[in-house]
Amino acid sequence: MRESIIRIEHLSKVFPSKQGPVAAVDDISFEVKRGEIFGLLGPNGAGKSTLIRILTTLISPSSGAAFIDSYEVSASPEQIRGLIGVCPQNSTLDQELTAYDNLEFYGRLQNMEDRVLKPRIWQLLEMTGLQDRARSPVSTFSGGMKRKLEIVRAFIHKPDILFLDEPTIGLDPESRREVWQQIEQLNVEETTIILTTHYMDEAERLCNRIAFVDQGRLIALDTMENLRRSFPVGDLIEIGVVKITGDLLARIREIPQVGSVDVRGLNLLIVTRDASIVLPDLLRVLEQFSNPMTSIAIRSPSLEDIFIYLTGQVPESDAIATGEVGRQDS
Repeated sequence: MRESIIRIEHLSKVFPSKQGPVAAVDDISFEVKRGEIFGLLGPNGAGKSTLIRILTTLISPSSGAAFIDSYEVSASPEQIRGLIGVCPQNSTLDQELTAYDNLEFYGRLQNMEDRVLKPRIWQLLEMTGLQDRARSPVSTFSGGMKRKLEIVRAFIHKPDILFLDEPTIGLDPESRREVWQQIEQLNVEETTIILTTHYMDEAERLCNRIAFVDQGRLIALDTMENLRRSFPVGDLIEIGVVKITGDLLARIREIPQVGSVDVRGLNLLIVTRDASIVLPDLLRVLEQFSNPMTSIAIRSPSLEDIFIYLTGQVPESDAIATGEVGRQDS
């Protein structure tokens, strides 16, 4: 079994407010194994950013302890900064500098020697497929190119742990896949990666284990397979219809073995223990309401379904699309 590289023990962070103290992180404990890709998920305001800021030595906890390797974050911030790399959500690249110069500047901030730094820059540019654009200003790059450059910049000094905050936000599907491949390639080097994301497909593809945080507390932590087993039903039926009315929803909820019905646009998401038993009754109800189906799918719970079940909120990537944008993270 792999050893732990991050240990968090009863960690809390309390901020003052006009309404009184607010616990952004509330008595959280867990460990991260060396070399794993660890997902940190939760709604806006859940406390993810505060937790990452503690682990990256930007703020101190109010109580409890957090260890990076053998160092405690409050007692040894300088040693910890040499072990970690951070790729923030908002870009911090110098747009007027070239790709090479951005990497060189950051490497010098990390006190890397020229004999190590120069070949490392070319290695990372080749890894991202940007070697032909090494001398081009970053301002001429696409969003995906900039993001790939920013990730390897955080990795230039070969840190033991890489923190990635929303690494693919705002990217097109092809650029997202390229960044995923880059993350997997970095992880091959046994780098531990802490990933925060609102894209459930991203976490489901990349992460070995996933932690859910809500209202400052850790509410679940496990592998995707075990999280799916914890979901309290067996099947999900997703049906597209022409229109949705209150009477239709009420009648569907009366069908035996229907656990719940969720509306997502013009799609009905029906939770049940056995889709084969429920489906005939469901089709009869739609026929009675003269409401033809436009699509149908029966599937196992996805990470998005688990997210909604655990937190009661849709992920921000979906909330933005539907206008249900949540709180800002603290």
